[in-house]
Amino acid sequence: MYKKIKLDIKGDEMGSLIALESLKNIPFEIKRVYYIFDTKSEVRRGLHAHKNLEQMLICVNGSCDILLDDGKEKSTINLHKKDEGLYIKNMIWREMFNFSADCVLLVLASNYYDENDYIRDYQNFLDLCKK
Repeated sequence: MYKKIKLDIKGDEMGSLIALESLKNIPFEIKRVYYIFDTKSEVRRGLHAHKNLEQMLICVNGSCDILLDDGKEKSTINLHKKDEGLYIKNMIWREMFNFSADCVLLVLASNYYDENDYIRDYQNFLDLCKK
């Protein structure tokens, strides 16, 4: 359903850096990058699954919770470490919530935006999981 991936920090007295590399520490070729910020703590984002898309979520600042649902089992993951990515494969319902005021959630995606890849109705998602 998901996998936490530890990201190597390179640093010295000048500061720290984490490199994100396709097919190395990111388990897919990165085709799209976006970030979510200025989200109120009571707002839920996501509320969808993807038919084919894979994603890696990294909370580069602050924290948030991620609900993951494969149609049988649900897990809630707290993201708050800059050096930890959350890999989410396709056909996983996801909801992001409980955003800290300073949260910046970086999302790496395996493909370009395609509205046809989204499953936005939860019952439809559950029906597809049964097939």
